[in-house]
Amino acid sequence: MEQFATEEQQVEAIKRFWSEHGTSLIVGAVLGLAGLFGWQYYSDSQIAAKESASQSYQAALESLVNEANNQPIDAVISAESGAGYANVAGLLAAKQAADDGDLESAATYLKGVASNAADESLKQVANVRLARVQLALEQFDNALATIESVTDEAFTAQVEEVKGDIFAAQGNFDKARIAYSSALEKNINNRLLQMKLDNLAVSAG
Repeated sequence: MEQFATEEQQVEAIKRFWSEHGTSLIVGAVLGLAGLFGWQYYSDSQIAAKESASQSYQAALESLVNEANNQPIDAVISAESGAGYANVAGLLAAKQAADDGDLESAATYLKGVASNAADESLKQVANVRLARVQLALEQFDNALATIESVTDEAFTAQVEEVKGDIFAAQGNFDKARIAYSSALEKNINNRLLQMKLDNLAVSAG
């Protein structure tokens, strides 16, 4: 390290250092602070957006449970900042609509989730439920096309069960039997499935 004989030499050295490097140090410090405050602002804005979405989601849940009023949940579904919540809210709204007997609205909500959800599993759930709603609406071709779009192996038992329901409703008991049997292979202890399979003989006459 350079040694200085007098205080004046030290002062001169400091002045020379700042003359040569002061600007870059100041710029670096400013950029560093700008980056820090910029990141903090970004983080704060992200947290605020998530908190807002969470509050809207909670309000929607309370509305569904306590008031049976879908307007708040529709606001959650349409809110860009709450996209993650919007899809879950869509599933809840579809269930509420189905419980109220409004199957057309339930189908609309489920189609929205199936189209917009980034999470693949959520899409699969929406499509399984949509196929069931379409079956209830006697839209058999649409229901079959919807359920066949569910390709995740984790949903195989549900897919085959819904196929069985569709085929049974169409009077195609042979295909229904194959579908129910396939579903039972994946879900051996499902008593409802076994009952559906047993009842096919009666339905077929």
